[in-house]
Amino acid sequence: MSTAPILLPDLVNDRFLRACLRMPTDCTPVWLMRQAGRYLPEYRATRAQAGSFMGLATHPDYACEVTLQPLARYDLDAAILFSDILTVPDAMGLGLTFETGEGPKFARTVRDEAAVDALRVPDMDKLRYVFDAVSTIRRALTDSEGRGRVPLIGFSGSPWTLACYMVEGGGSDDYRLVKTLMYQRPDLMHRILAINADAVALYLNTQIEAGAQAVMVFDSWGGVLADGNFQTFSLAYTQRVLSQLKKEHEGKRIPHLVFTKGGGLWLEQIANTGCDVVGLDWTVNLGQARARVGHRVALQGNLDPNVLFAQPEQIRAEVIRTLDSFGAPANADGSTAGHVFNLGHGISQFTPPEHVTALVETVHEHSRRQRSGT
Repeated sequence: MSTAPILLPDLVNDRFLRACLRMPTDCTPVWLMRQAGRYLPEYRATRAQAGSFMGLATHPDYACEVTLQPLARYDLDAAILFSDILTVPDAMGLGLTFETGEGPKFARTVRDEAAVDALRVPDMDKLRYVFDAVSTIRRALTDSEGRGRVPLIGFSGSPWTLACYMVEGGGSDDYRLVKTLMYQRPDLMHRILAINADAVALYLNTQIEAGAQAVMVFDSWGGVLADGNFQTFSLAYTQRVLSQLKKEHEGKRIPHLVFTKGGGLWLEQIANTGCDVVGLDWTVNLGQARARVGHRVALQGNLDPNVLFAQPEQIRAEVIRTLDSFGAPANADGSTAGHVFNLGHGISQFTPPEHVTALVETVHEHSRRQRSGT
């Protein structure tokens, strides 16, 4: 029985989408987590104009400007929406702020039954600024003939990662408050996670309707959980999100990506959630990961972000080592293994911008050589 062909958007460069769906590409696509960020002087200038991080994120024109900045500087194969993983709990009324040097903070936390009872899936109109940014970016990426330059990735934090911030009230070194709630009142934690999962699914589907051509779930704090708890409190709710996501929009396939920091231990289980791509942090061997997941999913990653503080020749050597670990994408049975090159975590704000050029150029050059066998 023949399967229906996979339909992709009309793009000048569709390498990223093809790799996500394990289709052949002329070279390995590359984009970077946090590619629009503080390491770029042009980003810092735009942020100064906007007045704050949320000033950038909540104004579609500013969000569009900073989303496109890394694409003007580097030959990247995808754009990712400029936003934050915590917009959903902010829309729930928890009062998100960003203090310089301190990261995100919530004015109101969720630590008792009354706070949990008050939680609701937010009205998506409260997140209209995100969807307006998506549609603005898509228009900016589209040429006069209606073709997109590169695909646009939408994203959200995972239900568990959002819950961590909601309970802790911000970042954490020991996750004491959220784990205490999880162990003492698992019933409350499950209620938080169910609401978060349904909110994230609705949020990502609305991003897709606004123009996102792939969506990614960032489970930044999944790896802090013990085995067993990861499956119960993180993975199950990521799967609840994925089960509700649109696989197609306007007849075009929408890839779903999942990245769990510290999730290498559970790679096979993450691959079984129904996602198209599993993101890997830098602790995972790509070649072994490819063997472990077989033909189930594509992989994304996974260069240590600190490699970018080395000299360009060392960066090139590490990129080549990473690509060689994955190997040429053609499988012996004629199928294709998908690989999207990325860092194993977000790029550091202290990264020399010129060092990223060495990374991007080497990914494309060496992966072309891999495919030609030279």
